[in-house]
Amino acid sequence: MTEPDQVIRHYGLEDLRERLATALRTAGLEDTTLLSPEDLAPLDQFHTRGLAATIELAKSVGIKRDAEVLDIGSGLGGPSRYLAATYGCHVRGVDLSPAYVTAATYLAERAGLTDRVTYQCADAVRLPFAAEHFDVAWTQHVAMNIADRAAFYAEAFRVLRRGGRLAIYDVVQGEGGPPLFPVPWSRSPATSFLLTADAMQRALEAQGFQRVTWADKTGASIRWFDEQQKTRSQEPPSSLGLHVVMGPEFRTMAANLNRNVRERRITIVEAVFERPAA
Repeated sequence: MTEPDQVIRHYGLEDLRERLATALRTAGLEDTTLLSPEDLAPLDQFHTRGLAATIELAKSVGIKRDAEVLDIGSGLGGPSRYLAATYGCHVRGVDLSPAYVTAATYLAERAGLTDRVTYQCADAVRLPFAAEHFDVAWTQHVAMNIADRAAFYAEAFRVLRRGGRLAIYDVVQGEGGPPLFPVPWSRSPATSFLLTADAMQRALEAQGFQRVTWADKTGASIRWFDEQQKTRSQEPPSSLGLHVVMGPEFRTMAANLNRNVRERRITIVEAVFERPAA
């Protein structure tokens, strides 16, 4: 089995639309309800700190109205729909998983955003787009599943227009030892390819990118985990959450992620890099 096949199997092969529809109805979001990014945030923001992280990254990268944005590893499409709804940009999402592409398209229909967002299956190291096509390339918690990081960053650089920016919110290898598995992006080290922060910066700069911003979000992530635990202790369980798509094992994955962050086995980084204008 190839590396992309292993990654696809980790996230699941089942058509998720009926499962998503059931969870939304249980949450009181009927089929006739036009869904907002806030409605869907517990379900479709598949990264640490959820919607808050997406909001911060969007502000950091600076997205303009009618910009062409590529969401690499778009998952269930939460960030792409937030960007389109908030900034009026056009977003193309690409993901390895056919099930996630179908689910993201279904949620875009429920959100009334099919004129602004589209999704297709594609590999991040072989993007099906012409050179210098996008104003912004966007990726959140995706690079950990990509072994050929040089090819990943080279493709992002290729499809960006001159002066275009790459928005990154990612997990990097910390100094506290190897991560504990399973975690949300992998059940074992076989499909987890973390770099240290220094190695990630070098890999980006080797492809021609220039750093604009770099921020360690590990402390904010720990506070977010604390808030999540407090909420769970005070409120009944929600029907919406990543367990809907990842199954009951997601509880263990999330607990390991929490521990890995606290023990600095991993750290969380928000960064913006730019393709030089000249």
